[in-house]
Amino acid sequence: MNKLNPLFSLAGRVMIALIFVLAGLSKISAIEGTQGYMEAMGLPGILIYPTILFEVAAGLAIIAGFKTRYVALALAGFSLLSAFIFHNQLGDQMQFILFMKNVAIAGGFLFLARYGAGELSIDNHRSAAVASTS
Repeated sequence: MNKLNPLFSLAGRVMIALIFVLAGLSKISAIEGTQGYMEAMGLPGILIYPTILFEVAAGLAIIAGFKTRYVALALAGFSLLSAFIFHNQLGDQMQFILFMKNVAIAGGFLFLARYGAGELSIDNHRSAAVASTS
């Protein structure tokens, strides 16, 4: 089982980050609608652009295992903030499920922040390179 641990870490990073990459990319084709939704929730619609950039870039960074601990903390915060802003109607079963999905995703990112990206990552490659030059 220990031989599979690097693959488990990589697969876990891909699975948890893919939702952000795909969500960010899908917002590009529906910018006006997403802006309207954000505005209906009390946020300035202009935030759609940094949101798209953040979701795609942070998702790709997690997949690659680049600055994983920091990006994971940022995505955990983003997930919780999104839950409280967009899914706060907890009496509605679907909104409650979406709220809890965001909480669960944040929990996964906290594990990544604590334990790091694993062996198959840029972070590990860079730390190994630094250690070999010391």
